[in-house]
Amino acid sequence: MPTATITRKGEDRVRAGHPWIYRSDVIEVNAEPGDIASVTARGRTIGYALFSDRSEIVLRMISHGEDPPADSMWRDRLAAAIAYRESLALDATAYRLVHGEADRLPSLIVDRYGDHLVVQALSQAVDRRLPEITKMLVELLRPAGILARNDPRVRLLEGLEQRVESLYGDMPEAIDVREGAVRYRVDPWRGQKTGLFLDQRENREAALRYARGRVLDAFSYNGGFALALAPKSETVLAVDISEDAVERIRANAARNNLPNVEARAMNVFDELRELERIGARFDTIVLDPPAFAKNKAAVPKALSGYKEINLRALKLLQRGGFLVTCSCSYNVGEATFLDVVSDAAADAHVEVSLVEKRAQGRDHPILVNVPETYYLKCLILRRLA
Repeated sequence: MPTATITRKGEDRVRAGHPWIYRSDVIEVNAEPGDIASVTARGRTIGYALFSDRSEIVLRMISHGEDPPADSMWRDRLAAAIAYRESLALDATAYRLVHGEADRLPSLIVDRYGDHLVVQALSQAVDRRLPEITKMLVELLRPAGILARNDPRVRLLEGLEQRVESLYGDMPEAIDVREGAVRYRVDPWRGQKTGLFLDQRENREAALRYARGRVLDAFSYNGGFALALAPKSETVLAVDISEDAVERIRANAARNNLPNVEARAMNVFDELRELERIGARFDTIVLDPPAFAKNKAAVPKALSGYKEINLRALKLLQRGGFLVTCSCSYNVGEATFLDVVSDAAADAHVEVSLVEKRAQGRDHPILVNVPETYYLKCLILRRLA
């Protein structure tokens, strides 16, 4: 059995419920890349972990105690993750089936798009077992096709190449899926993440409760919020810097018979300033930017960016209107994000009330002992004055 010995600090981290052990807390390893290693601390086996010889996260715990995980562990945990999603009765044909650590399957992502699956193997151990995992998914779900979207940059930290490849069956260039009443055409081969931003689905449902009048959807990507809010709105302006994204918004608006959706390819920061200059006003505004802080070093600049867009949005918002503002930067915590929005409101000389605090959807569960799994913050605010 491959083995790894860790420090007392690493042991304390494991016993506190966190599955990651960093290089600085590993004393000795006798294992090959991607092995399952027994983890020892102070002469005792405390559990078993996936080993990586390249990442700063050297060990990812998969079980605790002296007994090794059962041979059926991978299949049993896949089945449990699938059963949980089925119990949610999600009103969608696209959602996350396996969310890594939160499903006790570290570094494995599986998303469902209709009859097709898209997987990501984000560690050496999962990448090595991908053929075996693919076979299990076929047995459990009978999909029409499985695609590996192994192109995230995080794979480079594991010494793994970035690649996109079909693993099973037929994987088309485009797949039609549904979220509630909205229908999308998804590009699983080249779309963001695995094709769509699935983690915002339930926040779009929540935003629909407040949407009215003139709507601005900034950083719209494929128009997720714009399309969801359009049926309750007079007009919707969707803004994204990508010409390709704007074309997708227009196509999806036509597909859903939503003629009140206008899409513009613009730098959002510039467009917010221009809208303020011409005196534009909106009843509902959505800010769903990409991660401004992908590491700790980027946090100061990210906070400046978050404050800027929230300040501009609050100035554009009518009294009584609603702002849905989001951050998917794990390195910007909920309290910090609230402080930024508070500072923006003060500088905009407006009063706002917090209507809802939200996170990623239930198909992207959060482990309470693993703060890294709580990355998406969504605040719904109402402008009072």
